[in-house]
Amino acid sequence: MEKRVLGRTGRDVGVIGLGCWQLGADWGEVKEDTALEVLGAAVDAGVTFLDTADVYGDGRSERLVGKFVASRGGAASGLTVATKMGRRADPHVADAYSLDAFRAWNDRSRENLGVDTLDLVQLHCPPTEVYSREATWDALDTLVDEGRIAAYGVSVETVDEALTAIARPHVASVQIILNVFRRKPLEQVLPAAAEAGVGIIARVPLASGLLSGKYDESTTFAESDHRTFNRQGEAFDVGETFSGVPFEVGVAAAREVAAYTPQGATTAQLALRWIVDQPGVSVVIPGARNAEQARGNAAAANLAPLSDETQAALAAIYDERIRTHVHARW
Repeated sequence: MEKRVLGRTGRDVGVIGLGCWQLGADWGEVKEDTALEVLGAAVDAGVTFLDTADVYGDGRSERLVGKFVASRGGAASGLTVATKMGRRADPHVADAYSLDAFRAWNDRSRENLGVDTLDLVQLHCPPTEVYSREATWDALDTLVDEGRIAAYGVSVETVDEALTAIARPHVASVQIILNVFRRKPLEQVLPAAAEAGVGIIARVPLASGLLSGKYDESTTFAESDHRTFNRQGEAFDVGETFSGVPFEVGVAAAREVAAYTPQGATTAQLALRWIVDQPGVSVVIPGARNAEQARGNAAAANLAPLSDETQAALAAIYDERIRTHVHARW
């Protein structure tokens, strides 16, 4: 698999990674044996970057990732594990993002993952005010100085938050929603990150499965799945669910996207390849609920770059079907 440098971490990572939210919670039940099979299939297919968070299943995802990495040799495995912190704050307000809180969250993640130093820690979509506070960055620098973390980044909701973080001198990476249905980061965020040497981690690459091309208007999801309980942003930012696109709108637009799938590929692989083709992207992190999905996602790295004609057609679908629903909001 092609590898790229993940910004200021200096680490080489495969362009297709694995998002591990679904191994913890909010996507229906994934049993432990299945979760470990997913991790194994992804890594055996060339994935070297695993993204988790302390709140995914209240630590379950971190623990599963830690167990898996240990089984593959730990630090000698060549894997990079990124986690996140901040969403454990209750209430989730800017003042909760203190050095003491960072240390407590960090201690818990290091225990869950079974390491002394975390490869990459990302602030987990904090309140916007957090990005403008000098104390935030001083506290993160302190964690690096203490050897608790090797590098830090941010996971953001909006383009403006990303640009604020990119301007900071020690931010290693920015994680942002980027997919065929969420194109706004192409305008400013990716060029700014490339100029600053900041890595871009593209999340929600399949728009919560819409861009797999497998759903229709009658598709339903488990009650424990955020695609059921967060459609209006009841639990967290609605942009995390179907990329903020109304479900019926997304299903119809995904049918149009599917028409451009290369022969022998899947629509999901087309959507992942589109992200890999964008200048400035370091790694894209699709999730997978079974080993077959993990292998299929990784194989997207082997597709040829999309043609100019396909790129233009996908841009037109966005402009005609999707832009009005998402572009101004995030």
